[in-house]
Amino acid sequence: MQTRQLGRTGRTVGVIGLGCWQLGADWGTVSEDDALATLRAAADAGVTFLDTADVYGDGRSERLVGRLLTERPGLTVGTKMGRRADPHEAAGYTADAFRAWNDRSRENLGVDTVDLVQLHCPPTSVYGDDAVFEVLDEMVAEGRMNAYGVSVETCAEALTAIARPNVASVQIILNAFRRKPIEQVLPAAAEAGVAIIARVPLASGLLTGTYDESTTFAADDHRSYNRSGEAFDVGETFAGVPYDVGLAAARDVAAIAPAGLTTAQLALRWILDQPGVSTVIPGARNPEQARANAAAGSADPLPAATLDALREIYDTQARPHVHDRW
Repeated sequence: MQTRQLGRTGRTVGVIGLGCWQLGADWGTVSEDDALATLRAAADAGVTFLDTADVYGDGRSERLVGRLLTERPGLTVGTKMGRRADPHEAAGYTADAFRAWNDRSRENLGVDTVDLVQLHCPPTSVYGDDAVFEVLDEMVAEGRMNAYGVSVETCAEALTAIARPNVASVQIILNAFRRKPIEQVLPAAAEAGVAIIARVPLASGLLTGTYDESTTFAADDHRSYNRSGEAFDVGETFAGVPYDVGLAAARDVAAIAPAGLTTAQLALRWILDQPGVSTVIPGARNPEQARANAAAGSADPLPAATLDALREIYDTQARPHVHDRW
């Protein structure tokens, strides 16, 4: 697998990582055995960066990742904190809360120092709060974490974060149906030496090309309960594209996949072809998905004709629904 530097962390990671939200909750049931098999398959396929959060299954995802770390030392793990604030408001982003959340994550992961801790889509006002970032600097100095970053909802939040001198990474939704970060965020991150971690790369599975009008999702799957943003930002579910629109667009994407690439691999390779991207974190629920995703990390760049066709699909189908929102 190809590798790139993970921004200001100084670490080198595989360009395809593994998003571990689905191993905790909110994507239907994944058994512990299946979760561990998926983690092991990803590592065997060259994945070296794992992304999790303290709220994924109330710590279940972190604990599973921690078990993998005992078997495969040397992997890089990014976790997230902030969504345990209840209510999720800027007032909950305190030094005491940060340290308590960090203590819990370190215990779950079985590490003294977390490689990367990211603020988990905090309220917008947090990005302008110097006190918050001073505490994060203190926590790095204390050895609680090696580096910190942010996971953002909007391009404006990303640009604010990139301007801060010690933000190592920005995690943002970027896929063939969510192209806006290409305009300003990716160039600004590259200039500052900040990592871009691309999340929701397959638009919650739409860009696998395997869904149709008859596809159903479990009641505890966010693709059932968050389609209108009932639980969290609607942009996290199907990248904010209405399901019927996404199905039609995904069929068009599948039709232009070059020989040798699945629709999902095409979607992942497109993200890797964008200058400034450090790593992409597709989820996987089984070893086969993990291995197939990882294979995109060694694929050739996409031909110009495919890139042009993907841009046309975005402009005519997805852009009216998403471009001005995030």
